[in-house]
Amino acid sequence: MLEILGKVKEIGFDGVEFAGYFGLDAETLKARLDELGLVCVGTHTGLQNYDEPQLAETIRFHKVLGCKQIGIGGAHTSDEESLAEVMQILGHANEVAEKEGMKVYFHNHGREFLTTEDDTSGGRMIIDRLKEACYLQVDTYWSFHAGMDNYQFLTENKDRIVAVHIKDGIDGKPKALGEGNCDLAAVIKGAKDIGLDFMVLENDDPQPTGLEDIARSMVYLKANA
Repeated sequence: MLEILGKVKEIGFDGVEFAGYFGLDAETLKARLDELGLVCVGTHTGLQNYDEPQLAETIRFHKVLGCKQIGIGGAHTSDEESLAEVMQILGHANEVAEKEGMKVYFHNHGREFLTTEDDTSGGRMIIDRLKEACYLQVDTYWSFHAGMDNYQFLTENKDRIVAVHIKDGIDGKPKALGEGNCDLAAVIKGAKDIGLDFMVLENDDPQPTGLEDIARSMVYLKANA
């Protein structure tokens, strides 16, 4: 991972969002980030890391990294019981984190733009209920794929959005930026208009390699962002 961070910097990125730490401690990672001039803008860690008793260590780890926005990459929310559990855990974690100057977020996929299977809310989308417990990181390809107008969704929820994933794709298959049909111009404008400092690039299925894929996306960003 430490070598990859250097390659990411060479491509032109200013920050990174982690999704796993490969056994490295926070101090080692922070030293490498500082060496490269990168910042940690977020993280995806499992839901259990935001529940007691792991929560204190999760906050400590990310304070060392200088990361003020921490979250999960998704969780089971398709039924009322599961959604309630996720909201309880993240709601409590966010209350604790905000006292430390941090915010906890949920990263969406397409399912959160539906109701639960046993809905008792009167037809409210799962994502609208989640934002009452914690903040949101909007994956703008999955919101687009779910039929949302990204600019409208971002601006209408600006007070609860702390980050976006900018991503492209076709028919649910992620692509490098500019190689799919996502409303990327709307995403870029929306992120700027709600005052986000960063857009996080993500591709679940980079081709042919991760570094080659993000290099193509960076070319797109430099030309369009």
